Amino acid sequence: MTHAGAHDPMLVLLSVVIAALASFTALDLATRIRASTAWVRHVWLAAAAVAMGGGIWAMHFVGMLAFSVHGIEVSYDLSLTLLSLILPILVTAFGFFVASRHGLDMPTLLLSGLAMGLGIAAMHYTGMAAIRLDATMHHQFFWVVVSILIAIAAATAALWLAFRRTSLHQRLLAAVVMGLAVSGMHYAAMQGAVFTFDSPMPHAASHGSVSQTPLALWVTATSALILILALLAASYDRHLAHRAAREARALKESEERFRLLVQSVTDYAIFMLDRDGFIANWNAGAERIKGYSTDEVVGSHFSRFYTPEDIAAGVPSRALETAARDGKFEHEGWRVKSDGSRFWASVVIDPIRDEQGELLGFAKVTRDITERKQTQAALEKTREALAQAQKMEAVGQLTGGVAHDFNNLLMAVLGSLELLRRRVPEDPKILKLIDNAIQGAERGAALTQRMLAFARRQDLKPEPIDLPDLVRGMADLLKRSIGPRIHIETRFPLGVPRVLADSNQLELALLNLAVNARDAMPQGGHITIAAREESGGGDTRLPEGRYVCLSVADTGQGMDAATLARAQEPFFTTKGVGKGTGLGLSMVHGLAAQSRGRLVLISQLGQGTTAEIWLPVTEAAATGSVALIPEAQRPTRPETAAARRILVVDDDVLVLENTSAMLEDLGHTVLAARSGPEALKILQEGRGCDLVITDQVMPGMTGLQLAEKIWADQPGQPLILATGYADWPAGAYPDLPRLTKPFDQETLSLAVDTATKDLESGGAVLAFRPKGA
Repeated sequence: MTHAGAHDPMLVLLSVVIAALASFTALDLATRIRASTAWVRHVWLAAAAVAMGGGIWAMHFVGMLAFSVHGIEVSYDLSLTLLSLILPILVTAFGFFVASRHGLDMPTLLLSGLAMGLGIAAMHYTGMAAIRLDATMHHQFFWVVVSILIAIAAATAALWLAFRRTSLHQRLLAAVVMGLAVSGMHYAAMQGAVFTFDSPMPHAASHGSVSQTPLALWVTATSALILILALLAASYDRHLAHRAAREARALKESEERFRLLVQSVTDYAIFMLDRDGFIANWNAGAERIKGYSTDEVVGSHFSRFYTPEDIAAGVPSRALETAARDGKFEHEGWRVKSDGSRFWASVVIDPIRDEQGELLGFAKVTRDITERKQTQAALEKTREALAQAQKMEAVGQLTGGVAHDFNNLLMAVLGSLELLRRRVPEDPKILKLIDNAIQGAERGAALTQRMLAFARRQDLKPEPIDLPDLVRGMADLLKRSIGPRIHIETRFPLGVPRVLADSNQLELALLNLAVNARDAMPQGGHITIAAREESGGGDTRLPEGRYVCLSVADTGQGMDAATLARAQEPFFTTKGVGKGTGLGLSMVHGLAAQSRGRLVLISQLGQGTTAEIWLPVTEAAATGSVALIPEAQRPTRPETAAARRILVVDDDVLVLENTSAMLEDLGHTVLAARSGPEALKILQEGRGCDLVITDQVMPGMTGLQLAEKIWADQPGQPLILATGYADWPAGAYPDLPRLTKPFDQETLSLAVDTATKDLESGGAVLAFRPKGA
């Protein structure tokens, strides 16, 4: 008798669910296979094989437990049942391994699917062989073929889906389809199973069998637990993988941003060194500053950027040692570019260590600060020049003040000696002593004029000067002054522009320079006087404009740097005692500065000296040849045209009394005042006067301020300004008569007659007003 048996619907449904859950779990675990490497990949492959193979077996066995024959107790052989469990796990692992190892090309997929499908079919029929019941079982060939084909197709689809990137929804749909396919394979095979019963037999249980109901519950619970745990493990691993991927992506983005940042920096050379100092990378700034491309420099030693002197001194190795020991190395020095040129670099080297403190290499940052160094050097040079200028200015102010006071003293001495000489008896011995005193005072006056020239407080009379004519006009004087052992040569190109200067003072300056050159050549030599046109601005320390450089060069012993730095200071001299005052170059310096030019000294020890006077060019017509004023003869008593009433104003009592005495000796009536307010008071009291002679520099009220107050009340009042300074306000009263201190009686008489000459004819006297008013 034959019987096809029956299936429990609930267990059938449970088997389908188990198949679908196993398929979903296997597909989910397959994603971890694709995402893993090395041994972790094999772990997930084994887990997927256990989930897929074990799930298929669980589906099969629950399906078997769902089968029953009416009235017959079904049991299972334990050994064959365990064998049926091992078979799908092994063939599934084989299929996954081959597909993951060799990819999803069609031959590999078909071969793996065939082996895996046959193994699953073998699992089914091994499980069928484990059935123990009192009947003979055989299988219909058609359904065997159908079940094998379904197994092969399901296995191939499982492998194809396992190694494709699918979404969660796609995996769920594929799991349902595969669950139905695998269950279909099982129930198709069961459809072909036919049981033949010879006669009713009592139920017998062998020692190697397990009852049906407990086994179904155990298989279902175990399978569900394994699959759920596998899904949880995959989910957790996916979470870890996603977090690791996010961190890796963030790290990669951070590294990329850092790389872009470093590459974008062009003002700094930033690169890495290994522990031995070999270059590992190279940024755009390094290429710009040092001139090497990445291919040229990576792999070479960083000492190639150092100068040969630094390499010989071991500077590169000491730099790395210092950075490793102290945590940082900072230094400034010369570095070499690819073309061999040098630049001044600021270098910082920092060590790079791992979490354990192990030295991995160094980070090196280099900046080209050549421009800053040049600027600092220029600033230091400017500071030195400023300090020198301030020192010279301070010395000039001191010198000018001393010269002014000394001028007043000399004026009192000279005036008194001159008056005394006219009053003493004609005793030759007494007159000789007085004449010696007068000569000494005159030499003192000449000394003060040089001091005032250095202080730029002398009274200059600038005029257009033709330099070749001026030098030719004083040629004889120069030859007599320097002697026959010195040869003078002049070099003037055609068309030398005229300059604006005081001709007398310029002649005196040239004479001083020639005498200095003579003294520097005791054994004889050569002096060259030349001129050339130059432009101001730039390094000349002069305003923009046209200048003529008048130079006096000698072939003497020259000066060292220390002497050259002090050469223009007043009273500084290298000559012996009594051979020089130290005011010659100081006077030339003051003349050039007061003429809106400058004095430049160029000298080296043993190579002679060149003194250059830079003077501004003028477009005005030349006044013709000029010559030195010969030394004035000692004056005789001047005769005056008419006696005048004169107000003398001076804050220095000695000068005031001396000037008054000289005027009274000339026959004038003198009113004396020691300040501007006192002079105004005298005039306001109605004590009128024909002429006012006032000092310029007085406390409280200057001579010009006094003049303006006088002219406000008495327009046209004749006035003479007496001063030893040249500090005349720009554009103020250019025609106002002036007396330069110290002055003698003849000069004073001439000034008085000139200032009051209009009174002789009863004409109007010039009312002085500022220039341009």
